[in-house]
Amino acid sequence: MSIDAGTLQPVGLFTGQHVLAELEGVAAELLDDERFLTDALNSALDRSQATVCDVISKRFEPQGVTVLALLSESHASLHSYPENGSIFVDVFTCGNRAQPERAVHLLAEALSPTNVNCRTIRRGHDYETGLT
Repeated sequence: MSIDAGTLQPVGLFTGQHVLAELEGVAAELLDDERFLTDALNSALDRSQATVCDVISKRFEPQGVTVLALLSESHASLHSYPENGSIFVDVFTCGNRAQPERAVHLLAEALSPTNVNCRTIRRGHDYETGLT
C-alpha cells in the first residue's frame, strides 16, 4: 500500500466491492437508448467518486444495449433487455474511495425500475478489521 501525494489517500489496497444488480420494470425506450444509458452510467460513476478512463457501447439489432466502462478502480457494465424491461448492472471498484453501491442506486433513480435486486460482494482484504 502507498499514499497518493495529491489526495493523501491510500492506493493499492487489495480490497473491493462488487455490486451486481438486476433492474426490472424499466421503460423499453430507455433500455434501447444507447446514448441515454451511456450518459446515465457516466453520471452515476462520476457522482460515486469513480474515475472513468474510457467507455464503449454497442446497440444490438433488433434491440438491446451493452455499455462498458473502464475505471481506474476496475470496471462497470450494463446489459439491457428492452423486450423484458430489464437490465443487468455490474460495478466493481477496488480500494475504498469509489462508492459502487451509490452508482447502482443512481442508475436505478435514472431508470425508475419497478423492481431492484441488488447484492454486494466484498472482495480481497478487510483492512479495517484485519480480516481476509
